[in-house]
Amino acid sequence: YANNIFGVDFKSGINDDTYRYYIDFASKNGIEYVILDEGWTKSTTEILEDNDEIDVKGLVEYAESKNVGIILWVLWKPLQENMSEILETYAGWGAKGIKVDFMQRNDQGMVESYEEIAKEAARLQLLVDYHGAFKPSGLRRKYPNVLNYEGVKGNENNKWSADITPEHNVTIPFIRMAAGPMDYTPGAMRNAQPDNYLISFDRPMSLGTRCHEVAMYVVYEAPIQMMCESPSIYYREQESVDFISKAPVTWDETIVLEGKVADYIIVARRKGDNWHIGAMTDWEARSFEIDLSFLPEGNYVMTVMQDGINADRNAEDYKKTTREVKPGDKINIKMASGGGWAARIELK
Repeated sequence: YANNIFGVDFKSGINDDTYRYYIDFASKNGIEYVILDEGWTKSTTEILEDNDEIDVKGLVEYAESKNVGIILWVLWKPLQENMSEILETYAGWGAKGIKVDFMQRNDQGMVESYEEIAKEAARLQLLVDYHGAFKPSGLRRKYPNVLNYEGVKGNENNKWSADITPEHNVTIPFIRMAAGPMDYTPGAMRNAQPDNYLISFDRPMSLGTRCHEVAMYVVYEAPIQMMCESPSIYYREQESVDFISKAPVTWDETIVLEGKVADYIIVARRKGDNWHIGAMTDWEARSFEIDLSFLPEGNYVMTVMQDGINADRNAEDYKKTTREVKPGDKINIKMASGGGWAARIELK
């Protein structure tokens, strides 16, 4: 949301100042990549040149100095027409990958195009994120540089609809995610219950609670995961950012603790010695008791983000707690309407 930043001394938009601001935010929070989204090219079809207000090579160099990589959004049709030159140019600039958009179909020709792009990008050591895409069908098995696919109605739709409900969000893990990872773009910090939800293209918000959004970073599989909110808002919500930014994007083990299609889901995932739990519910408030017997022997510290006592009225209300736990402990999970719960369990 390049136009959504505030509290700065420059005009926000697709320009160098805005993206330096994004890069600085990513660097301060240990975030690996920033995407230059639609608008950085001279036009949507002239994609070998940047627009007059942005210097992509300069931004790549600046990002590298901050240990941040740059991913370039690209329209599929002009990419398909001149693939090798375009991707070689982007790699030469130092970009780390591409976000390909507006494929909009899944006929045989398009399926072949996906593989052609993946193969050429792999040759140039570029990662690929397919936006405007059909669901995964196994391509990433052959080309591990293909990290994610959209193929899902995610938070982007909040800019023009009220379709992205908690019920929707607890349905897609059982259907769309069965096919593979999904680029849902979680991380909204302007959260609302239905009575105070407003559709706004320029200042979008999400339906459901803050912790509903935070839990997505555990529940939703995404080897390259997004943070959809404006950095200006993230700076005000540093506690949530700190929790989100510590969530891994690949996992060593997954256990589904509870689940019912379109109603609720609770997932535990392991990365190394540490575990993460994500829980989400639909519009019904729910409580669960979870047994931590899946933890290996040892003593752990559990950091929890849970719905605040008033989250049923103010969806941004949450509470962060920390406690020691061990295998076999039972913990209570309480979620508000449209709510969520997330925990990071670290071996001491």
